[in-house]
Amino acid sequence: MSTAPTRRRLRLPSFSAQILIALVVGVLLGWLALEIGTGAEGEPNGLTVALATIGSSFVSLLKAVVPPLVFTAIVASIANLRGVANGARLAGQTLLWFAITALVAVAIGIGLGLLLQPGINSGADASAASVPGRTGSWLDFLKGIIPANFLGLTSSGSLQTGADGAVAGVSTAVSFNVLQIIVMALVVGVAALKVGQKAEPFLTFNRSLLAVIQKVLWWIIRLAPIGTLGLIGNAIATYGWGSIAQLGTFTLAIYVGLALVLFVVYPVLLRAHGLSVGRYFRGAWPAIQLAFVSRSSIGTLPVTERVTERNLGVPRAYASFAVPLGSTTKMDGCAAIYPAIAAIFVAQFFGISLGVTDYLLIAFVSVVGSAATAGLTGATVMLTLTLSTLGLPIEGVGLLLAVDPILDMGRTAVNVAGQALVPVIVAKREGILDVEQYESADAEDLFTDDVDDVVDDAQVGADGAAPVLVGSGGGAEPVASDARR
Repeated sequence: MSTAPTRRRLRLPSFSAQILIALVVGVLLGWLALEIGTGAEGEPNGLTVALATIGSSFVSLLKAVVPPLVFTAIVASIANLRGVANGARLAGQTLLWFAITALVAVAIGIGLGLLLQPGINSGADASAASVPGRTGSWLDFLKGIIPANFLGLTSSGSLQTGADGAVAGVSTAVSFNVLQIIVMALVVGVAALKVGQKAEPFLTFNRSLLAVIQKVLWWIIRLAPIGTLGLIGNAIATYGWGSIAQLGTFTLAIYVGLALVLFVVYPVLLRAHGLSVGRYFRGAWPAIQLAFVSRSSIGTLPVTERVTERNLGVPRAYASFAVPLGSTTKMDGCAAIYPAIAAIFVAQFFGISLGVTDYLLIAFVSVVGSAATAGLTGATVMLTLTLSTLGLPIEGVGLLLAVDPILDMGRTAVNVAGQALVPVIVAKREGILDVEQYESADAEDLFTDDVDDVVDDAQVGADGAAPVLVGSGGGAEPVASDARR
């Protein structure tokens, strides 16, 4: 008898290796596109367009799954919790640690601003000062938290004109507000619990839909190396590094502050709670690196939530609430370090002295203000809120726009790192962290199939109570946790 030869399957590098390879190739392609330059009329070359298309398409795919993922995951988590006291305690601890880490970050930002004096040591041209197109205000908090519609969707339109000034067409863009989706999901989840047995078919459907979304997300995340290549390549090809020269001290201050938070403050907090620093970075790496190249906390949200659950051992019922909330209100890079240093830069540039009260206001805006700008995006909005609160010239924002894309990469990476860190800390303090899963954190665990886990985790006991998340904060072991492998 003859046996057919066994076909050997192509063995691909590990996911982490794929990401590193994509980063290197993306940098090389971006450099090549930068060397090719633009066309005769200033249009980007074909390589730049290709890189931009690949990167933007990947981020668009991630953003497409955010609304259904956030809604179904939070409704499922509310159904799982079944205990208002426990949920309220977890929410309170989460917000408290959001505030604590933001306060530490803004203190670092103020210290670096006073030490390095970026506004004095700047070569920026005063003629570049201009008011940005979007500004932040405290009323944005109410606009951001009150749902405009059931899905938290907003639309905007703009007229496209031709060379002769005539209207050539109308473009419409639809966006979503994650904070509004969170509010709606919380309301629907609590309402389903109040309805009782009649809501069980709805909750069963929601669990099934969540399982389907998780599978789609699995497919999208697999494309992360390709998306990374396009994103980092386009960033280099589009912005280069020449704009750093005039604002070198300011750029240095921002990145030093980001590095101190990411590599000093966060590790200290982890060690204070008896957790391995290396395991945290190993588990959170996929989300941090994607945040750096994509410059979007919302776009990275699906990956952040998945690494928090899969790699860092945070129960899904809690992570599905804390991570989406953090993606809109937990921004140590954009809402703490950056506005603190930038506000000091603007004050120094225009020769305005700041007093102790002003620095306290900077800290207050950084801790509370991120919620006021949750309905909007971008560090520029947060900066305008800080400047207007201090009474500083908003036109100073225009001085910093030249290096904003370069700074935004580091800011977003720190934002996402903090969004994964706080749930880990809270889960550890509440006794619900899967420490064994955390200690074995591996980026490859991100891709193990968890459709069965989603359904299993959502099952409730015969008495209607789900035995999850019952840690009391005293280090008690959870009665039952996510099925992790």
